[in-house]
Amino acid sequence: MSSIFGDRLKISVFGESHGPAIGVVVDGLPSGIALDFDKIAGEMARRRPDSGPYSTKRKEMDEVEILSGLFNGRTTGTPLSAIIRNKDTISAHYNAMERLARPGHADFSGYVRYKGFNDYRGGGHFSGRLTAPLVFAGAVAKQILEEQQIFIGAHIDSILDIKDIGFDKTNITREQLMALSEMDIPVNDRSCHAQYLEIIDNARKNGDSVGGIIEAAIIGLPAGIGSPIFDNVEAKLSSILFSVPAVKGVEFGEGFSITKMYGSEANDSFYTDGSKIMTRTNNNGGINGGITNGMPVVLRVAIKPTSSISIEQDTVDIKSFENTTIKVHGRHDSCIVPRAVPVVEAACAVAICDLLLSQLGVDTLSEGDW
Repeated sequence: MSSIFGDRLKISVFGESHGPAIGVVVDGLPSGIALDFDKIAGEMARRRPDSGPYSTKRKEMDEVEILSGLFNGRTTGTPLSAIIRNKDTISAHYNAMERLARPGHADFSGYVRYKGFNDYRGGGHFSGRLTAPLVFAGAVAKQILEEQQIFIGAHIDSILDIKDIGFDKTNITREQLMALSEMDIPVNDRSCHAQYLEIIDNARKNGDSVGGIIEAAIIGLPAGIGSPIFDNVEAKLSSILFSVPAVKGVEFGEGFSITKMYGSEANDSFYTDGSKIMTRTNNNGGINGGITNGMPVVLRVAIKPTSSISIEQDTVDIKSFENTTIKVHGRHDSCIVPRAVPVVEAACAVAICDLLLSQLGVDTLSEGDW
C-alpha cells in the first residue's frame, strides 16, 4: 500500500484511528522556513471536533509534536516529522466491526485487501482521523505559499439541498478567503449558516447524516504552472483530494455544468489591462491544458453523508457469510462537511506547493524570486 503523495514535496501519512498516535513525514521542504505555530494551531482547531451539533463527541486536542526537521524554529531541509497522539479512544464501540461490515465504510474492502489483518477500530488507517496530519502538512505548505502571495480558502457551497452563493470566479480576494477561515460554518451568504445547522440537526435527531459540497479557491498563482497530460494541475489536485475520506467527486470551474453551455459561452475570452492578461469569465477554473492561466483556480469537492449512522441497516457477517443487520454505535459526526473545509484547503496547499517546488525549484521558491 502507499500513503505517500508528491514528487518534490512528499508527505507520508501514518497511524490508525485508535492507535497510540497518527502522524506525517514531510520531505522536500526548503530549509530556513520559519514556522508560525499559532497559525498551525489555528488550522488544527478548524478541523478539530467542537461542541456543535454536527461534531463527534470524541475530544482530541490534536496537539502536534515535532520529532525532526525543525531547529530553532526553522525547517532544516531534512524530513519534518510530526505526530498527534490519540487520547480519547473507546475501542469497545468497535467490537462488532471485527465481523460486521458497516455500510459505506471500508470494513469489507479493507478486510479483503489486507486479509483480515487491518485495524478495524474506528476505521483504522481508513479513518477521517488521518486528516489531522494532512491538515498539519497543509498548514506548513500554506505558510510557504503565502510568502509567494498565494492564498487558499473555501466555503460550504451546499448541504443537502440548501445552496450558498458561489465564488465570483474572476474576482476572489485574500480578504474574502481569510474571513471565511474564521467562520465555524464558512459561507458567503450568512443566512445559510442557520439553514445548514438546522438540516444537520434534523439528520442527527433522526439518527441519520447529510453531506454537501465544498467550493475552494486558490488565488495568486501565476500563469504557466503545471504540465500537460499526466502532471497537469487538475490531476495533481484531484489525486490528493480523492485521498480525503468521504470525497466522491471533484470538478473545476463550471465542471459538469459546462456541458450545458455552447462553446461560445464556455470559452473564457482573453483581455489585457496593458500589464496582465486575464479572462473575462472563468468557466475553466483558471486552468487550460492542465496549466494555470493566472486566473483563480476554483474547484468543488463533493462530500458524501457520514457513513456511520444509528439507523439499523442490512449487512453481512464477513466471517460466517451470514446476512444480518447492524446499528452503528459510538461517536460520529452527523455531517463532516464543516470539518472537511480545512482538510480540502490543506490538500490543495500540499499539491500546489509540490507543483511549485517541482517546477521552480527549492531555492527559487524559498527566496520568493519568480
